[in-house]
Amino acid sequence: MGNLIADETRYFYVTGLHNAYAMETQAIELLTRQSERLEHYPEMEAQLRAHLAESKVQRTRLEEVMASLDEKHSTLKAAVLGLGGNIAALAHTTASDEIIKNTLANYMFEHFEIAAYKSLIAMAEFLGHADGISAAKASLHEEERMAAWIDTQIAPTTLTFLERIKAGVTADH
Repeated sequence: MGNLIADETRYFYVTGLHNAYAMETQAIELLTRQSERLEHYPEMEAQLRAHLAESKVQRTRLEEVMASLDEKHSTLKAAVLGLGGNIAALAHTTASDEIIKNTLANYMFEHFEIAAYKSLIAMAEFLGHADGISAAKASLHEEERMAAWIDTQIAPTTLTFLERIKAGVTADH
């Protein structure tokens, strides 16, 4: 019975790692597409590009954690969610308030990532997987920092958008 429980808990941990890998693939696609369209918001563009680089490192960390468990990432799951990220990014491109929609969506997505890493930390701690704990904590810290930064930018970004409308600019694309 003990081995069955250990196998089952490991299964859910590995599944969580696969999901996080796919989540980071989706984040990379979203950040790539969004950062290409922020010419009027240079601070936001710079921050998204910096977080894009962090997301790539986070995905590499997940690959290393999976490798330490003799697991490989799910190429299909990552591809599907990466495509989803592209579709989500494209969905807002036709909106005249694209910057506001993307800012709100990014704030939500960062909190989803925070929750995912907190769950991975709990599972890694339960299983005593030190590599997983360390990697998830590093990524969690980066996601919390990005979420906090976005939080400080919601009102200023909205106001910049409204000032641009007031100046006669009807869209940011």
